[in-house]
This record gives sequence, structure tokens and C-alpha cells, in this order.
Amino acid sequence: MNEKDAQLLENTFKKFYFEHFDLLHVPENPELREFGYQKFNGGMNRHITLKSDKDLHLLLMQNKPSDVYCSNACYRFPNLPMSEKDWLNADLIFDIDAKDLRKTHLVESSLIKCSDCNEISNLTESCPNCKSTKLTIITLTCAECIKSTKDEVKRLNQILIDDLGINAQSIEIFFSGNEGFHIYVPKSEYQEIGSKERGEISDYIMFRGAIPETFGFKRFNSNKSSLPKFEDDGWNGRIAKQLYEKKSNRSKNIQEIISGGYNLFQKRLEGFRDTIGIKIDPNVTNDIHRVFRLPGSINSKSSLTKIFVDDLDKFDPYVDACFIDDEEITVHANSPVKFSLKNKKFGPYKNETVSLPKFAAIYMICKGIASVT
Repeated sequence: MNEKDAQLLENTFKKFYFEHFDLLHVPENPELREFGYQKFNGGMNRHITLKSDKDLHLLLMQNKPSDVYCSNACYRFPNLPMSEKDWLNADLIFDIDAKDLRKTHLVESSLIKCSDCNEISNLTESCPNCKSTKLTIITLTCAECIKSTKDEVKRLNQILIDDLGINAQSIEIFFSGNEGFHIYVPKSEYQEIGSKERGEISDYIMFRGAIPETFGFKRFNSNKSSLPKFEDDGWNGRIAKQLYEKKSNRSKNIQEIISGGYNLFQKRLEGFRDTIGIKIDPNVTNDIHRVFRLPGSINSKSSLTKIFVDDLDKFDPYVDACFIDDEEITVHANSPVKFSLKNKKFGPYKNETVSLPKFAAIYMICKGIASVT
């Protein structure tokens, strides 16, 4: 990023933090958490200890960061190197992102930027200018993508409540500040489990590694198989609905499944992973030393804010998480894809100089499709 763009973003973010201290708070037990931040065109600073909101606000004003992070884990010595921290426990957190849902409308809101010649164009497999395949995919605002992501969050929450026994009131949903949601489960019975056990939870939620025996199919005596029923709890009930579609089909479908044999049933289960498995990022859930974007802070990939979501259905991230002001600024813009922010539409732009509200200009600079003139 060039210095003029970085300076504008730095000043804009600092102004946001000064005006919105009310959005930023240290989490519970801050003295046991690791904090970190990154500066524009700078590296990551980790292993920081903060004890209060006052300490956090001071860090923001003094360092003018691009991004601010906090660990999901609690440590006895959070300011020491990782090998010396002495891990105590960690919140269970899930990440659902639009890019992992494989929806066609995501393609329509995406574009590419060539790493070799910086050409920006609609989504394609190679640069239309220099034919390079070294491309960065950039995704812009998409209401349909957010709706699909919300639906996935709801499906995840249902499994957390029905299958894992988590109290619905203890589940916290945050917009990530870019293209998805972070689902927090603090202070649960899973707080002290390690990475391996969290991996098992991820596999269960994603429907990975399912085998016919789990659903009552007997490999060597298939006629004595006892396949799932509609009224079964958990994945058994969900699989029954996929296999039979309606209760009256069960007997007929069971005979067809048994006749098809073990291997065919295994392939069907593997196919269900893409249709009914929840699209979480397992690396996020499994990592017990991860630092997450701090709620209330800006995501430098978009200039939108990571914010608590009280009503998922009504929440509109392109309005509710956009806090940058509408002062007019002039930028050189290049985006063949339209986008919307604060109920206003922008683009497309083809290598042109335009005056935009600051919230739109900053968004485009963060996405790498505009620059200060």
C-alpha cells in the first residue's frame, strides 16, 4: 500500500477509535489474555497484556493500528513467548465465511487483481491484460452472500444447541467485519478441551469422516442393518430426511440402500457432507492459541467493524457495521463490479477519478481497488 493511502487509513481509523470508544472493551479476564495489533504496512505485534479498557484505548491512540486482536485463550503468563505462556483454557469459536459456501452469487460480486501487472477485471482464470495466473480474488458487498452466511450460522447454532447441549443464551454472534460471522461459546463445558478434541467437534459439525456403521449399516450382515428414522435426534434424523425425503418412503428406500451395498452407502454419506455439513473453518475452531479480531475494532480488509449481532435476521452489515463518515474525498477508482454501502450504490468504475463519501472511498482502498489521488 502506498504511503498516501496508508496515511489516510491510519487517520480515519484513529478518528473512528476516538469517537467510538464505547464499542471497544477488553473481554472477561483481560489480564489472562494475549493482545496484539498490526500497523499499516507493518508487522504483527503480539504477546501484549492489557488490564482494562483504559489500557486498550491508550494502545489504540498511541499506535494507530490497522487491526487489533485478542486471544481466545487464557494464559497464566500471556505476555511471555508461546512456549512459556502456560495455557489455561480457551473459548470455543467458530468462523463462517461467505467464500466457503461456494455460492454462484459470490462469483458475481468478485473480481481479480493481477499480481504481475495490477490489472483489475471481472472474475476469470487468467489476467486479460498479461495472461498471468498470479491473481488475487477480491470480493465486494453482496446481500445474497450475507443471507447465505446467516442461514449457515442458524444451522450451526441448531447443532450447538441440539447436539452439543450448549445453552442458546450463551452463544454470541459477531459480524467479522468482512464477509462472515464469528460464533463464540464462552464459559462452556468445552472451555478446557484441547486442539484434538476441538477437531473432533469440527468434524462432527462439518459431517466429516462419517461411516455407514454410525447410521446402523452392518457391513457383513447388511440385512440386519437398522437405518435412521425421521424422529431420531442429531445427524441420524438429518440423514434420514436426506435418504427417504418423507416417512412413507423409508421401507422402500432402506431396501434399495441395503441392496446397493456398503460402498455405495459410504459414497452417499460423503456426498451429504457438501449438502448438509456446516461450512465452518476447522482451523479456526481447532486452534487454542489463535488471536481473533477484537469486537468493536475495524477490519482493515474492508473498513467495516467487527460488531455484536443482537438480531441476526435484521442485521445488515453494510449499514450497521459501517461507521466511517460521509465526508467527500477524491480517489482513483477501478472496479468493474458494483457494490452497496449505507443503502447507496457505487460503481462500476473504470480507471477513473471520482469523488465519493469517505466510507465508500475507504472501503475501496481497503479492498485494493482505489487509491488517493
